[in-house]
Amino acid sequence: MSPDPFALSCPRPLRHDTVQLAHGGGGRLMKDLIEKVFLPALGTDPQGLHDSAVLEAGGARLAFTTDGFVVHPRRFPGGDLGELAVYGTVNDLAMAGARPLALSAAFILEEGLPFEELTGLVRSLRAAADRCGVRVVTGDTKVVDRGKGDGIFITTTGVGLVPPGVEVHPRRVAPGDAVLVSGDLGRHGIAVMSVREGLAFETPIASDCGPVHHLAAALLEDGLDIHCLRDPTRGGLASVLNEIASAAGVAIEAREEAVPVDEAVAAACEILGLDPLYVACEGRLVAFLPAAQADRALTLLRAHPEGIGATVIGRVLDGPAGRVTLRTSLGTTRLLDLLSGEQLPRIC
Repeated sequence: MSPDPFALSCPRPLRHDTVQLAHGGGGRLMKDLIEKVFLPALGTDPQGLHDSAVLEAGGARLAFTTDGFVVHPRRFPGGDLGELAVYGTVNDLAMAGARPLALSAAFILEEGLPFEELTGLVRSLRAAADRCGVRVVTGDTKVVDRGKGDGIFITTTGVGLVPPGVEVHPRRVAPGDAVLVSGDLGRHGIAVMSVREGLAFETPIASDCGPVHHLAAALLEDGLDIHCLRDPTRGGLASVLNEIASAAGVAIEAREEAVPVDEAVAAACEILGLDPLYVACEGRLVAFLPAAQADRALTLLRAHPEGIGATVIGRVLDGPAGRVTLRTSLGTTRLLDLLSGEQLPRIC
């Protein structure tokens, strides 16, 4: 860490021709908020939305992203707020094809937060950063009045280096692409809900909270033509497929029997009245690439413990543009649309 850990200088100005926003995911209300409030005010091209913005600086291509973390409760089976703040940001950088380099962390603390809890979360954050091979090089701390901050919120910003020739973006998704996921879906949202609602399931469910940058790197370093990567956080797989289909002007068809959902997660969703296709993950990626390369991609993903459950769950079609469907096990077709809101608020 530098002598002043809360001062990070940039040796030369960033050059960018258009402003980009990192995409936050979510339901239709969030989509409307971004498109009707932020995009018009900031002059951003909606076709440029991705998990990270990619900027040029001194001949290098830098991925840049920021995210706020407000998960409640702050500790949940399989992780905590400190880990989540690191993994969420590192994963967003990886979805742009970048190698994560460094993070900043800003803490909004409520008066009265136990010092021991804060210390534990900061240590978790540091351990997660070490696991990902990144440094937290700058940050900020603010304290708000008791009752005004719900304990602690963390905002992290990350920067990563995009290798030459790597172009990972929703607009590259094309008819004929295969759609892959790196593992079973819905664990994180259900793990958080189980603690929040005081639910005890016969089979304990732990979050998949963890980094996926090494999975993304394995695909890219092998030379596969990865068109797009996305981590299915808020809004889950169904929201990701809708976002990509809309941005690329394509249709996507998923197959119900191919979508991996753990039996315990499926049972919990049935009890809670939730659709696992819309439940968040925090340690999975969705990949789009030519169908001819799908088998090689699966081999690479399954070589890692976090990718052992990787599978092809669907395909990209010509149209109608923006349409996402699910081919059910009965042979019928179900429309997968964006939800009007979020099934599970404050899960990240």
